[in-house]
Amino acid sequence: MPRKILHLDLDAFFCAVEENHDPSLRGKAFAIGGRPDQRGVVASCSYAARRFGVRSALPMSQAVRLCPDLIIRPARHGVYHDVSVQVMAQLDALTPDVEQISIDEAFLDVTLLRDDAESIARRLQTLINTEFNLPCSLGVATNKLVAKIANNIGKAKAGKDSPPNAILVVAPGEEAAFLAPLPVSELWGVGPKTAEQLQRIGIRTIGDLAQRGAADMERRFGKHGTDMLRHAQGIDERPVQRDDEAKSISKETTFVHDVSDAEQLKRVLRGLSDEVGRRLRREGLRGTTVKIKLRWADFTTLTRQVKLGQPTHHDNVIFETAWGLLLKTWTPGRPVRLIGVGVSDFETASIQQSLWGEEQNAEQDRLESALDYLHDRFGRGMVRRASDMLDEE
Repeated sequence: MPRKILHLDLDAFFCAVEENHDPSLRGKAFAIGGRPDQRGVVASCSYAARRFGVRSALPMSQAVRLCPDLIIRPARHGVYHDVSVQVMAQLDALTPDVEQISIDEAFLDVTLLRDDAESIARRLQTLINTEFNLPCSLGVATNKLVAKIANNIGKAKAGKDSPPNAILVVAPGEEAAFLAPLPVSELWGVGPKTAEQLQRIGIRTIGDLAQRGAADMERRFGKHGTDMLRHAQGIDERPVQRDDEAKSISKETTFVHDVSDAEQLKRVLRGLSDEVGRRLRREGLRGTTVKIKLRWADFTTLTRQVKLGQPTHHDNVIFETAWGLLLKTWTPGRPVRLIGVGVSDFETASIQQSLWGEEQNAEQDRLESALDYLHDRFGRGMVRRASDMLDEE
């Protein structure tokens, strides 16, 4: 029996939530994000703003140049999260097989439901439209890959002047025919560089790729080549898989003005590391991979990471590792626009630590637990590092 897979996307989600809060915004060009005079970036924008060329991830200063009358509202991530939780609860009530991809996007496997997939999709869309006053689009197919692409195409066909609120269904057996005329860049795993490589050998559409031999694709691209070929033929057997565990915990900051001073970078990196460590301890996690993220003044962004010998949730370990990565990556004096720290590859905090340093770890745990308690009760300003206070003198 063919699977029935839905891909749900809440259209311009942040903006839709803001319009519900302030109906006067409807039909107007507005953006959610930071201020243009403080290096703000567009997190989301209304469809009216998109007509001027405004888009997500654009510097807000550039967005204002494109649309001088642009209304700017600060992001309210807590509100968006709460609304997202309510929407996802409705999906969970429909089927236990829900895979949330982001705050506004999810896959659903409704194979075991009696009705046909299109009817289920239309009822779900109506529910979200009426219950939450939110527009949403759905792609319907027999697998995740085709459902996601169907949603993309359905929204594109609906136009860009208003939320698409679209539904596009690909019937069982029509996957390859649906994909064939589309540009090869629509496939997952085909970024600009891979698309350029494919074009050099005459592959421009997904249909062109589907006609290639498996041996030729494997020779040119390895396992990725055979995966691309199967996807081009509309084959994707991956299950819709619930994942309630965090994959990483990170914290980053964008500077109002580029920073090139080593001591200031070190101080900020220390604060970010403390925040990450505190959240790890709160969630009972230890991670074995520490990562930093850097963005230069020209918006070039890079990440660097290292694997630890044993999992940690200690601020000092995270900071020292992150600082070491920064020193290997950053040239003294080079301006930094954004800096971030993250920890991933988790094990639960209850896993027994290795014998070396066990006593030291226990002492550090007690100290950090006490600091966490003080921060939770009195705020972060109550207890501060001596090095931070010395820097202010």
